[in-house]
Amino acid sequence: MDLGLKDKVVLVCAASQGLGKAVAQGFVTEGAKVAICARSNDTLQATRAELIAAGGNDVLAFETDLRKPADLQRLIEGIQSQWGAIDVLVNNAGGPPPGSHLEISDEQWQHYFELTVRSAARLTELVLPDMKEAGWGRIINISSFSVKQPMANMMLSNSLRLSVLGWAKTLANEVAANGILVNTVCPGWTQTNRVSSLLDAKAAAVNSSAENIKQAISTDIPLGRMAEPEEIANAVLFYASSMASYITGTALAVDGGQAQVF
Repeated sequence: MDLGLKDKVVLVCAASQGLGKAVAQGFVTEGAKVAICARSNDTLQATRAELIAAGGNDVLAFETDLRKPADLQRLIEGIQSQWGAIDVLVNNAGGPPPGSHLEISDEQWQHYFELTVRSAARLTELVLPDMKEAGWGRIINISSFSVKQPMANMMLSNSLRLSVLGWAKTLANEVAANGILVNTVCPGWTQTNRVSSLLDAKAAAVNSSAENIKQAISTDIPLGRMAEPEEIANAVLFYASSMASYITGTALAVDGGQAQVF
């Protein structure tokens, strides 16, 4: 099936591993021109090499701290100087750590606000002028199913991701007349390094094993298992495609049916 993504210029943030990497791979497979960014340059360059070997004619890679406006400006200008306007922006960032309200410091609130909320807004501000001129664009945010059903001990994630969701819906209404679609993908439990770390932390807290915790979580998922990263990537690709031409302002739970609010 042709998703209409060939030669589209796509930026996938936090794409050196996990969900971002799977999303980048999906766009490469569809023939898009893919740029990726991450903080760790060694991992980033290794991922770039993998993507090129898997069929990407070229993949741009930029070492970037999403909290720093100067880095974001350099990132966008670097892509534009080589490929022109960005057609698809995938806002993605490392998830906030677990913790209850009283365990979170002011510094953590500020750090993850900049990483989770402001990075998405700032990057979008930088790509919107070209999208408006073209009369076409896709802004896709990777969030969490916790925006529909908050998770225990995840105060930062539950709070900040809902902020992104409110921003995205408001933006979708503002730019719809310009042919720009804004949507959010909300993954459930997915087999990534971040989830492995969360499982380890949960296991340590209750003197169990990560495998036991994983099995317990899976029993609460109607499909009976955690997602593969590629299954989340497929939802992002759909939102970016020509097939999603009448969908904007939505938040899609890709969670195996776990969220009770839909």
